[in-house]
Amino acid sequence: MVVELISVGTEILIGNIVNTNAHYLARKCAELGLNLYYQVSVGDNEIRLSETIKTSLSRSDIIILTGGLGPTKDDITKEVLAKVIGKRLVMDDHTKERIADYFTRTGRTNISENNWKQAQIIEGAIILDNENGTAPGLYIETDGKHIFILPGPPSEMIPMVESKVIPILKNLSRDTLVSAMVKVCGIGESMAETLILDLIENQSNPTIAPYAKLGEVHFRITARAKNEEEGRSLINPFIEELKNRFHENIYSLEESKTLEECVVGLLKEKKFTLSAAESCTGGLFLGRLINVSGVSDVIKEGYVTYSEEAKMNLLGVKKETLDQYGVVSEEIAREMAIGAATKANAEVAIGITGIAGPSGGTKENPVGTVCIGCVVKGEVYSKRFVFSGNREKVRELSIISALDMIRRRLLAV
Repeated sequence: MVVELISVGTEILIGNIVNTNAHYLARKCAELGLNLYYQVSVGDNEIRLSETIKTSLSRSDIIILTGGLGPTKDDITKEVLAKVIGKRLVMDDHTKERIADYFTRTGRTNISENNWKQAQIIEGAIILDNENGTAPGLYIETDGKHIFILPGPPSEMIPMVESKVIPILKNLSRDTLVSAMVKVCGIGESMAETLILDLIENQSNPTIAPYAKLGEVHFRITARAKNEEEGRSLINPFIEELKNRFHENIYSLEESKTLEECVVGLLKEKKFTLSAAESCTGGLFLGRLINVSGVSDVIKEGYVTYSEEAKMNLLGVKKETLDQYGVVSEEIAREMAIGAATKANAEVAIGITGIAGPSGGTKENPVGTVCIGCVVKGEVYSKRFVFSGNREKVRELSIISALDMIRRRLLAV
């Protein structure tokens, strides 16, 4: 069945709020095996909303509207839909009583008259009680179409969907969509796609889709099946094929697992600690790792050594190395990593030095040049990168590359 999402609210169109409702509902539709073909945002305008609903009814089987159910004059979703499908609005005593109870529970005794507008429902609709607000949701089946009207605030909409809408949608969907994620880093998007081009060109069920992330490529494999078990049996051979093609470039098969979580997990598994010496990233590398819960078990110390003097005084970088190779070099990155490991008595350390720009580049080291050194149990590794992009992008790519370098070295121990 074809689903369409209509997000109602001028505040969405002008960018005052981010439309997280559409993101959430899209994921839920995919999980339920429903074909979401259209997403529309429309302002609080009767003519445009009416035209949008009519178009949706002409091309979709399930229409989910969010927003525009409040007590004010610009909340017109329910009223416009009623006109479009030729239904009356009627006062519902059950909803009116719930609204009164809600105000009493929240300590408000003076209920303005416009709040009772929310107790009006479209005749024949099934009421979806709102446990977290005043505006109820509605489910209407008319002329073979299934229409849901849901409150706009996510704190009200999401619980309503989970408890009341999903059970209805499950009865409307015959199939289940089962998905898996394969996350790759250390390889560019174009090369990653080239390695699986034959799979993409010959796909049917399952399908495979690459998603480019900064410094990473994610592959989503999706199968349409009767149930979860059947879907997994279709997906698993694809996962094995990607393993054969990407090898150690794959860092996770879990959708929610980040690169930094993978690194922290490996450090814990090996019972290693880590320290970091950062120049151009200015502490962002450790900041990324500290996002991970439980990272305190593995982080020892961090050093932000932006100047040459700081590199020498805090990390023991040699002046002759600086004079001979320059501050942005593999040799300095290696000495930074060695110094961080020695000072903190850590088994693993990283050293990052580079030119993030927009100025400071030379012919030998253009803007975007970053050198990363890594120490793991006394073994020292280093690599020179030249990243493209603005200052923020160069620094972010430096962090991702440093995390990936640690990950690969830990896998080899």
